[in-house]
Amino acid sequence: MTDIELRPPLADIQTEEDVAKLVHTFYDKVRADELLGPVFEQAIPGDWAAHLDIMCNFWSTMLLYSGRYKGDPMSKHFSLPIDPGHFSQWLSLFNGTVDALFQGEIADNAKARAKNIARIMQSMLGFTPNNNN
Repeated sequence: MTDIELRPPLADIQTEEDVAKLVHTFYDKVRADELLGPVFEQAIPGDWAAHLDIMCNFWSTMLLYSGRYKGDPMSKHFSLPIDPGHFSQWLSLFNGTVDALFQGEIADNAKARAKNIARIMQSMLGFTPNNNN
């Protein structure tokens, strides 16, 4: 038997607690990342609790259709020092986090939505979207 066969199957994203687990785990990885960490620390100096609440509301709306997020996520990114490499790394960390924690239709939807968000944001910032992730 392999390690994969010994592990129980992962559940899908179903609750607000699942969304919070995804968001908090993902942003722990972002903050520790050599490429993304400095960008986020500059943009969110010392205000991580508020940012994480906003991100939980955003992903709750995207995945559970809760309607908890009210805002404009695109405009907040225009002034950041980012390029297509940042988006590739963001997607890689996001997809890896989803895959480590969940599996199922909503987990797949989370990855598809993240890829679409990255594509749209890159286009709005004047970059050619990288769709390799």
